[in-house]
Amino acid sequence: MSWTVMGSTGAVTARERAMRVLYDEQAGDLYKYVLRLLGGDRYRAEDVVQETLLRCWRTQDLVSGEPLRPWLFRVARNIVVDEYRTRMARPQEVDGTAWLDELLARSDDLDRLLSSVLLRDAFKALSVKHREVLYETYYTGRSTREAALVLGIPPGTVKSRLYHAVRALRMALDLVAAPDEEVDATPAWYSPAA
Repeated sequence: MSWTVMGSTGAVTARERAMRVLYDEQAGDLYKYVLRLLGGDRYRAEDVVQETLLRCWRTQDLVSGEPLRPWLFRVARNIVVDEYRTRMARPQEVDGTAWLDELLARSDDLDRLLSSVLLRDAFKALSVKHREVLYETYYTGRSTREAALVLGIPPGTVKSRLYHAVRALRMALDLVAAPDEEVDATPAWYSPAA
């Protein structure tokens, strides 16, 4: 990279010329060194080299001819170390919504409570016959034959009512879960006499 520096009078001073020579001779090697220190982060390496050369411009006697290479590399290393220490001293930044995502992902008693309330409301929407069949088979865990004996109806009727009760319960759950939507509560195939 080449650049032209004009002094305040329009002419290039000896200090400015010395800085240009220093840049041309040292900036490439300094950049490679800092790039290795930073693990390949080119943008941060450019910033460190720029800061190093700026500090050299402000504090060093550029005209005397004394070697500045060791000083430049030491300052660049110190800048990298200082930036690292600053990052480590600060608490780690986290996304503010991480705790909310974790909280929502957990299943807890509140989820079960809400599910049971929805199920209770949907269960109330069923006919008495459907509620009886669902209670005897799913809640008590009886087989179709045992539920038929308890209810005093044939096993085939238990199976039929159970099939229709489950479908009606699914519909009722959909209606309870989304009460704002206008949905026809009774489909054409549904027969309450079953």
